[in-house]
Amino acid sequence: MSARIYLEGGGNSKEGKIRCREGFRKLFEKCGFAGRMPALVACGSRNDAYDDFKTAHSKSTAGDFTGLLVDSEEPVADIEKTWDHVSQKTGDKWSRPTGTDDEQLMLMTTSMETWIVTDRDGLKAHFGPRLSESTLPAVHNMEQRDRHSILNALQVASRGCPGPYAKGPKSFELLGKLNPDVLDLYLPSFSRTRRILNRKL
Repeated sequence: MSARIYLEGGGNSKEGKIRCREGFRKLFEKCGFAGRMPALVACGSRNDAYDDFKTAHSKSTAGDFTGLLVDSEEPVADIEKTWDHVSQKTGDKWSRPTGTDDEQLMLMTTSMETWIVTDRDGLKAHFGPRLSESTLPAVHNMEQRDRHSILNALQVASRGCPGPYAKGPKSFELLGKLNPDVLDLYLPSFSRTRRILNRKL
């Protein structure tokens, strides 16, 4: 059996994709997957991740697990019906590949920044005392918050810090430092992803 996860992130550069894989690998190791880590494929854009996933799924054999992990970009009505979400979302309109199930599509709801902003201790440890924590949104109902407002809140809270928040290498550096147990407490879609991978790997 083989397991492979196609990731949104990393942009168009080789270095960006290396950083993306590294961030997810560190987080997944903290989830308890060290020693049974899936192959992680950083694909750049979400559409590229979807296309790469479809190709890989069409070539998979019985017993393989092929997964896709992307931002939901919008709040999700039912986190167990992930293909319904991306098929109805205005920007995607993705069709469900033949033979796939909902557990193969895992969502960062609403974005990777949602995961990052939820771990306040991790943020404070990374940015230090100049982080303006009071400008960050409350952690409750985080998956219902607009992704743009979360990104903006991270940028505002860290703008007085050395190396303020920006998408790219900084994102993946922070991703690798997150505490998955904290994310489990507040983010149902993260808990779902962790539960699926624990069963599949």
